[in-house]
Amino acid sequence: MDAINAMLLRLDGLLAGSAWFPYLLLFTGLFFTLYLKFPQVRYFSHAIKVARGQYDREGAPGDATHWQALSTALAGTVGTGNIGGVAFALFLGGPAALFWMWTTAFLGMTTKFVEVTLSHKYRVKTADGTMAGGPMYYMEYGLKSRWLAILFAIAAVLTSFGIGNFPQINSIAAGLEGSFNISPLVSGSILTIILGLVVVGGIHRIAQVAEKLVPLMSLIYIAGALAVILPNLGNVGPSFVAIFSDVFTGTAATGGFLGASIAYAFNRGVNRGLFSNEAGLGSSAIAHSAARTDEPADEGMVALLEPFIDTIIICTLTGLVILSSGVWTQKHENVFARADLEIVAGVFSDQDAAQREQLFLHLNRQSSQVSAYSGTLQISAGALQNQADVTILHARSVAEDVRFFKEGEPANGAFVVTEGRPDDLGLQLEGRSLLHSVPLTSKAFASGWFGAAGQHVVSIGLLLFAFTTAIAWSYYGDRAVTYLFGPAGVLPYRLVYIAGFFLAAQADTTLIWNLSAVTLFFMAMPNLIGILLLRKDMKNTVDGYWQRIREGR
Repeated sequence: MDAINAMLLRLDGLLAGSAWFPYLLLFTGLFFTLYLKFPQVRYFSHAIKVARGQYDREGAPGDATHWQALSTALAGTVGTGNIGGVAFALFLGGPAALFWMWTTAFLGMTTKFVEVTLSHKYRVKTADGTMAGGPMYYMEYGLKSRWLAILFAIAAVLTSFGIGNFPQINSIAAGLEGSFNISPLVSGSILTIILGLVVVGGIHRIAQVAEKLVPLMSLIYIAGALAVILPNLGNVGPSFVAIFSDVFTGTAATGGFLGASIAYAFNRGVNRGLFSNEAGLGSSAIAHSAARTDEPADEGMVALLEPFIDTIIICTLTGLVILSSGVWTQKHENVFARADLEIVAGVFSDQDAAQREQLFLHLNRQSSQVSAYSGTLQISAGALQNQADVTILHARSVAEDVRFFKEGEPANGAFVVTEGRPDDLGLQLEGRSLLHSVPLTSKAFASGWFGAAGQHVVSIGLLLFAFTTAIAWSYYGDRAVTYLFGPAGVLPYRLVYIAGFFLAAQADTTLIWNLSAVTLFFMAMPNLIGILLLRKDMKNTVDGYWQRIREGR
């Protein structure tokens, strides 16, 4: 199992995690923004009118309204990334990371417009009477490349489990157990029954649930965010100043935060922004293809609203909660995750400017006098005795008040450390350090008017965001299976999807999560190549649309 995980991580680093991949995504969005003359600006107000049904045509083919299709797509994109992903980007890149998230969302609005319009144009009616669309259909009928379509569809089925199913229920179950002490068996059983009732009903029921849950979960989250932002209103202005000024200077060290370079903020912001709104992945195009219209560009207009809502509104609120509360630079009591832990040789302080700079260079893998420690830790009653030999880093910060535990009791004895990590996997460390991802967002929400109860807003948000993501991705996998095997493959897929949802509530999903990181690449690459090759088709489709609008047809 470890060997398979290691192989998948290497593949992820080589493919989707490589430095050139975000640039390709950005290039595609920038190219179409210029090629189509900024449609995300020129068509924005028109998109709102279309989403509200102003241009609906009686008798148009489709299975859902524009709003239902948008809600289903938002259900798939507004997820844990809006809560934990933003916090992780700020933790790594500082305030400027939020600027780059906005930039990618702005360009991603055009990418969504293109991929949804083309997918809708080449959608088909299946044998069971439902509409089926998505990148696999424009790849086959527009590009005449069935092998590329098959590659995309297989990747979409695998990713529906790796992104939409297993990690979502696993996160929900862990969150409910931590916040409300609900057993994963109980939460998994109840939510699996609800998921089954929704999924078996197909797109009609999925769309009906999504159009109600998406506004509800967004309003709850926005209310919780404002309960933090309003009492910290005096810090909002400086937060915006930091977001824009740090773009050109990088973020200086402050509190426990050791600083971030311009390049690092760019990399983290682009990475989180792109995968928060899924622009370029092609997944949302599957949901939008169900919309009731005979104008492909109609639904493309609606789709460009997606990154705006997902990233520019919801991710910005999360970012302002974290920045205005100040918790992102503070050290908090927590249990150290092994993946975020490093023990370095020598004593370093984040209060000393020169030593802080050395730690910054080390964490950013640049030339540094800091090196990983290999040796022995002498521990007595949970306390480190040879403190003059090492510095403990956790979550890119100098850890304080560190205690050591073994099987729940204060540790005693000598523990070997190799290349910065304890050899004994059962040795647990606790203390004060920076936080990131969901714990950082939870801590920020607890600093507002709701106090500690604010963390429950995050727990409820995670529940709703993750559950709606599971619903939406079940439909994406459903349509991919329909393309590969026809309507006969849908019921077996839905049953496996539901069973997997229940099992993943109580299982380690690391393997499938790492697998999905690789399959994401095999969804995005064919999609990006496809829409670039069909650029003239796209332009002609949009020009024809506006011609008909002007003629009142």
